[in-house]
Formats: sequence, C-alpha cells, structure tokens
Amino acid sequence: MGENDKTAEAVNYDSTIATAPRQPGSRQTPTDRGGWLPAVLCHQVSKGIGGGRALKLTPAFTHFRMPRRRARLLVAVPLGVAATLAVNLAGCSSEGSGTLLFEASPERLPADGFSHSILRVRSQSGEELKASFRVLEGARSVRLAGSSVYARILPGTALLEARAPGYCPVRLRIETLPFFGDRAGDGTPDFLCLDSLDDRNAFRRWFCFIAEAQYFREPSGLPGEVDDCAALARFAYREALRQHDGEWADRLDVPFLPSAPDVGKYHLPHTPLGPRVFRILPGPFESGDLNGPAYAEFADAQTLMRLNSHFISRDVQRAVPGDMLFFRQLEQDLPFHLMIYLGKSQLEPDSLNRVVYHTGPIGEEKGEIRRPALDELNRHPSPRWRPVPGNTNFLGVYRWNILRGTH
Repeated sequence: MGENDKTAEAVNYDSTIATAPRQPGSRQTPTDRGGWLPAVLCHQVSKGIGGGRALKLTPAFTHFRMPRRRARLLVAVPLGVAATLAVNLAGCSSEGSGTLLFEASPERLPADGFSHSILRVRSQSGEELKASFRVLEGARSVRLAGSSVYARILPGTALLEARAPGYCPVRLRIETLPFFGDRAGDGTPDFLCLDSLDDRNAFRRWFCFIAEAQYFREPSGLPGEVDDCAALARFAYREALRQHDGEWADRLDVPFLPSAPDVGKYHLPHTPLGPRVFRILPGPFESGDLNGPAYAEFADAQTLMRLNSHFISRDVQRAVPGDMLFFRQLEQDLPFHLMIYLGKSQLEPDSLNRVVYHTGPIGEEKGEIRRPALDELNRHPSPRWRPVPGNTNFLGVYRWNILRGTH
C-alpha cells in the first residue's frame, strides 16, 4: 500500500566497558576510612566513527583510598570519540559487593529514532548477569526497552545506570549523533519518518480521531486556527504526534481518549526542527534546513500535497485511514482543497467509510466541518467534487511522507 519501507545502512561502532570495583580484603575496609576505587592504566586506540580516533578501555587496576563521602570516580573519554564512563560507589558496602562490567555495544548511535545498542552486564569472571537499567540523564535522547537502549531523534548524551543484586551500581554514557538522512529525497528527513508499523498505525488512528472529533464540536468551540481544510489537517497532524496524557486531553477538551498507543519514535515539539514540521520549500533535506526557511509551522493545501505527502492512486478504494483526497477547483480563489479519509468512525457506531473536511469560508460565513460518507461524496450534486478517476478536478489519494517509513 505504498509504504515503501527501506533498509537503513548498518553503522558499526566500538563498544566501551565501565567497571565498578570489587572491594578487596584489607585491614582498613571501605566503610572504615575510604573506598577502594579502580584506576584505568592502559587503553587501546582504534578507529572510530567518521575516521576519528576512539578509545577502547582495557581495565587494569590499582587501588587507593578516598574519604567515604567522596567515594566516586569519573573515568572520562572525549565525548566526540567514545562514551564518558562513571562509577558511583555511594552506598556500597564491602560485604557482598563485587565488580560489574557494563557494556553498551555500540555506545554511539545515530539519532535516527530506531538504531539501538545492546546492554550487557557481566561479573569480572565473565558471567553474564541479570540486571536492571534506568536512564538517569538524557531521556529525550534515548529510551530503554528491556536490555536495549534506542536512540531518539534529538542528539545528545545520556547517562545509564545498571544494577545487579550483590554488586555496586555502575554507569556509562551513551552518545547519539546528529542524523540528516533523506532516503526518499522528498525533503522529509528520515528522523521524522515513522519507521515501525506500530508507529504508523498509531499516527493514523490519532490523526483520524482528532480530525473527526472537531466535527462534533460547536463551531464556537473549534480551535481558532482551524478555519479551512489545510488548517484542519495541520492541526490533526501536529496533535497526533504529541504525547496524549491527561494534560493534553484537558487542553483539547476531548470527551475521551481512544485506546491507542502514542507514536513512540518522538513527540512534538521535541524534534531537531522543533514544532516546524511542514516542508515549504522544494528540495531534499539538508543539515542547513534545521535553522533555515525550508520548514515552518504553516503550510497551505497545495504545499501539503506537493512537499509533505506523496501520490498513491486516483482510485479512492486504495485509500486507508489517514490518507488525504486532493481536489483542484480553478474557479475558486483557493483552488486546492483536501479531505481526510477516515474509514469507519472512531466516535460513533457506523459501518460507513467517511471523509472529514473544513469547507473554508463560504461567502461572509466562516464555513463549517463536514463528515459525509464516501458513497454520498461519490453522488455529490456537483460532479467536480466526486473522487472518481473520470473527474479531472480530483487529483488523487495522497499519503503523508512520514508514513513512507525508512527502516
């Protein structure tokens, strides 16, 4: 159905191991006067991402004592080269404590929303241990899923912590790097594209729900920005990509929330482009577009069709919920018009396939939101509004570029 998923190139990175020390036997225990801490004595230089130099740490230990209140060691490696490691022994006792090896492979990821590292925790003897993980810093750059850490789309550095029973917790840093791919060459960056089927389905469901919900509002209760067909599509698009919690429901005054998961890859406005998610200038995506004029929060119907969506078919039977039907009526001041294909209603029992759209201003009136059945639209009194192949005013079914998928 035109999803056109593509396989992303694999990127190989080095891995880094962080260690938390076993407490050696001593007349002076760590809980008496200080903590036993490792010092990394040697390293091995290897080639890193982009031809840079990365450090692969080979732990060799010596020991020294510190005041207990300062029992912390940071082993730092330049962030542009490898991850920064941290060992935190606060609260560890000598009894039952041991050395943990914490490895993230790779420890540097492109901020593309789907690349991930495998997290492993082992004892010093090499035994793999069951551990729990959490993100202490940088939750907008990475997310955890079991024993994997996934890059989000905002570049940055995240601090992870691993814990295993009987061992001191250990931490390391994961770095996510700017990613400016545009595999489709359509001007929509890969970091905005929804790679997984689950995310694409979540977007479709929220987009249709939000658009249809506006039909049931009193005209005076509509968001002020929703004043024509493109405005309704922009509004539903942006809100579909947000996090849908109680605060969001209160702000939009929706009667209920559908039992649908949110898009997992990112939530607006937390993207490298901020809230400017509509392409308004032609051309493939480039890094300079992050701060340039190519993206905006506003786009008219023609721009949404040409630069933010792609053609599927002139057969409306190939439309799926969340697609758009475009028309061009040359006798109107604003010739381009769009309707959102809903499929079956999410808000009331109904077996009919429907579309929803805003008419835009009608004479001196503001216009209104309408929700006809597709069969009704096919019998529209004016043939120029019928979504059929024989109607030259009907431009076809289009699908949002972010629904192409990339991976």
